[in-house]
Formats: sequence, structure tokens, C-alpha cells
Amino acid sequence: MASAVSVISKCSVVPHQKSTLGDLKLSMSDLNMLCSHYIQKGCLFTAPQLPTHTLIPHLIHALSKTLSLFPPFAGRLVTHADAHVYVACNDAGVDFIHASAADVSVSDLLSPPDVNPIFQKLFPFHHTISYAAHSSPIMAVQLTQLADGLFIGCAVCHAVTDGASFWNFYNTFAKISRGAATSPSSLPDFRRDSILSSKVLLQLPKDMKVSFNAEEPIRERIFSFKRESIQQLKARVNSGRNETVEISSFQSLCALVWRCVTRARNLEGTKTTTFRMAVNVRQRMEPKLGENYFGNAIQSIATYASAGDVASRDLRWSAELLNKSVRAYDSAMVRRAVEDWERQPKVFALGNKDGATVQMGSSPRFPMYDNDFGWGRPLAVRSGGANKFDGKMSAFPGRSGGGAVDLEMILAPDTMARLETDPEFMFYVCGP
Repeated sequence: MASAVSVISKCSVVPHQKSTLGDLKLSMSDLNMLCSHYIQKGCLFTAPQLPTHTLIPHLIHALSKTLSLFPPFAGRLVTHADAHVYVACNDAGVDFIHASAADVSVSDLLSPPDVNPIFQKLFPFHHTISYAAHSSPIMAVQLTQLADGLFIGCAVCHAVTDGASFWNFYNTFAKISRGAATSPSSLPDFRRDSILSSKVLLQLPKDMKVSFNAEEPIRERIFSFKRESIQQLKARVNSGRNETVEISSFQSLCALVWRCVTRARNLEGTKTTTFRMAVNVRQRMEPKLGENYFGNAIQSIATYASAGDVASRDLRWSAELLNKSVRAYDSAMVRRAVEDWERQPKVFALGNKDGATVQMGSSPRFPMYDNDFGWGRPLAVRSGGANKFDGKMSAFPGRSGGGAVDLEMILAPDTMARLETDPEFMFYVCGP
């Protein structure tokens, strides 16, 4: 199936109205992502009634109007004479690709337990480093028509946006496509006056590449957890506690993942394991950033413990460690992370060099299913091949909503095989 996707046409789309934004300086959180892959996220839909010759111009027009509200996506990265990196909002345009995978059905994409590798062909900029947006479009959109559906995949430079800003764009694009009015409450905030806007220069590495082996053998599966299972898990970790602060549903699920993956890795009991969680700091800062602050406003919360403790102690113990780490991450911690970066500015190193790290990204709070281009809500959310390595997890909301969660889990093949036979883990998983 690797060759089943063919490109029919490609064009550049510029904003409907010229940008009035000047150059936007990258914050320290943006600079962190210059050596990571472009973000690749997209949605699978049933086929619309619109014929192709109407559908393509319709989506191009909607994209052009959306870019007028998000002009940085239509720009390019530039490094000024002062060696600081900016987004030039110069209306250079984004790529729009029309592709076909006529032999691929929706069920082909959704029925196997492992994520179908063809998803990597449904996105532009495969394994492209974010720094490349100096000479390539910051964003590209690919519409792939399937036998009985379509996929709208976006790739965007990670140094320009995080997941919160990305889904605001994607949902606004869908809203404009279906003819709905865009709400002022969803307009991006381009201000650059927070502590994230550092004056410190980042010395870029000579070798611009990701910090992990992108070719290592991995398996990728979506594990679905119903609301009822997660509530059961939450009740389990909170029972018998005297603490007034409740451990959240998501922290309970993360504790289960940490414990079961650590066990599946067969690590030495004395080995230190790390659970890293990407956290949105917009509301953790003082003064707070607006929810629609445009750019990267994410930091990484790391929790450490020995493999023996994580694998053998009560699940509540791991959940409490994660809960304490998250609760402690206040405005002072955000500021400390900025100060630490300014003392030693460097790009963020993704990966699992010690073989004992779990890194949780994305968020089940992102409104990934709140988009309708005019022919119904998505059937599924999927990602491409970007930033994937053993131990990388991404949390999506379940399509049914109400607290259901889908976990995209990337593991070494032998670790995945052991996880699939772990009775504690599979007890909470919904379906095959």
C-alpha cells in the first residue's frame, strides 16, 4: 500500500487579505522546536456529496480566508542580522496538495490494530525539520480522496505553533468551509510581551536534525479507553487517600501507562524511569497568557522514579508522583524553566536515549472533533510519521466525547507485544 497515494495537483495558497502583521519574533518555547519535525495532524471524514471539481476550489478558498486570520502560517522563517529568528508574515503562501488513494477505504485505515503506515503518505513534509521553514512553506495541507472518504492532513512548522494554536486553526478552517461565522473568541493572539519572549540568542547546532533515530523499528497502535474505564481507574487510584486534592482522570491513565510500559520493557529495578508530560503553560503563568496566544506555550514536566517502584508498587503511588509534579508546576516553575533555558539555550531534545522514558504529548482536551467542513464530524484523528520514537505517546479525545481518550502509543516491537498481553493494561482498554 506504500505506493497507493498519488498526487493529482499542487498549488500555493495565499491569504485572502494581505497581512498587516510585522515580523513575529520566535519565543524561547518556539526556538525549542526548531530541530523537531513539522507537526502532522489530520482528520478522516466520510466522502462529501460535492464533486471534485467543486470541492477543491471550495477548500482552497476557505483556506485562503482562514490564512487571513492566521497570517504567520502563510509566511516563512527568517533569521535577522541580530541572529534572532522571526516569522515573516509575508504572504508567501502555503502548499495545497490534492491526492488520491482510490484503492484505500475508511475500513482499511481504521480496522487493523496497528496504525496503517499509509497514514504517513497522507501528510506533506514527511520527517521535515522545522528549521526548514526558512526556505519551505510553514504549512502545507493535503486533501486525499479515498474509495469512500477523504482525509485532510496538515503539516506545520513546530517552531511556529503548538497543538492548541494548531487546532484553533484547523477548526476555524472547517468553520469557514461550512459557511459558519468565525467567533472573535477564537481569533489568535499574536502578542509577544510575555516572559517566553527572551532576548537571549540561541546558538543553533551545526547539524540540524532530530535528536533521535527516526528510522528505528517501532510499532504504533491506538488504544481506546471509554469514559467508564477511566472513571474506574480514577476511583482505584483515589480510594483510601487522605489527600484533599483528587488525582485527575488523565493522571490516573498516565500512571497506568507508565507502570505497564515500564513492566513491558523488562528494565532493571534500579534503573531510573522518566515520565515526561507536555503541559500548556498559558494559564499557569502570571500574568496569564490568553487561551488563544499564538505560538508554542508548552513546557515539559518530568517525573522520575526507579523502574522497580513504578512496576511493583501500588498504582496509586505512581499516580501521586505525577499529580504532585503537575500541581507543583506553577508560575514560578514556568519562570524557572525560562531562566534555565536562558542560562543554557538549546533546542529541546525529543527521544528516549536511556530506553526508560515515556513522553506524553498532545492533549485529550484539544477540540479535535469539533470540526465539520460541511459534510459531518471526523470519523477519526490521526498523525503522520513526525517525532515518533519508542516511548512517544499522544493523547487524543475519544470520538464519543464525554471523557473517552484515545492513546497513540509508539513502542519498540517487543515492548508492544508484551504490553498487549498485560492483563492489567488490557483490562481498561476498549475493544480489540
